[in-house]
Amino acid sequence: MKKHIFCRHHIDLDIPFFDVDSLFIVWHGHYVKYFELARCAFLAEIAHDYTVMRESGFAYPIVKLDVKYIKPATFGQKIRVELAVVEFESCLKIDYLIKDLATGTKLTRASTTQVAVQIGNGAMQFQTPDDFQAAVRRFAQFNAI
Repeated sequence: MKKHIFCRHHIDLDIPFFDVDSLFIVWHGHYVKYFELARCAFLAEIAHDYTVMRESGFAYPIVKLDVKYIKPATFGQKIRVELAVVEFESCLKIDYLIKDLATGTKLTRASTTQVAVQIGNGAMQFQTPDDFQAAVRRFAQFNAI
């Protein structure tokens, strides 16, 4: 069954020297940083970043991460990190695709799931707060269908 995608966003990055090993291949743990950079750019775009979340009384910890490494990214390579929001009402679930910017070759697929947790008492929420849902729905590329 095909997933519904509520909206998409992307960022472009250059692979820096300090992210690679002696073979000039990106260390696997740095991909998580690339997902985070893309997610932060999306949250900034919808004007509901981690600062806004915290000010509204919620943290959004990652509760699940799944990564499939297809081909390695290398030093100096220009990549595109695409994200697709596939759930935002009960949790924030984002699918990622990292591609070589020049060729479109797929390098990595991943997904993260985050849940809203009340900062004051640590209670996990069974739906994301209304203000977060409203911010996602206001995004210009939001697709409710």
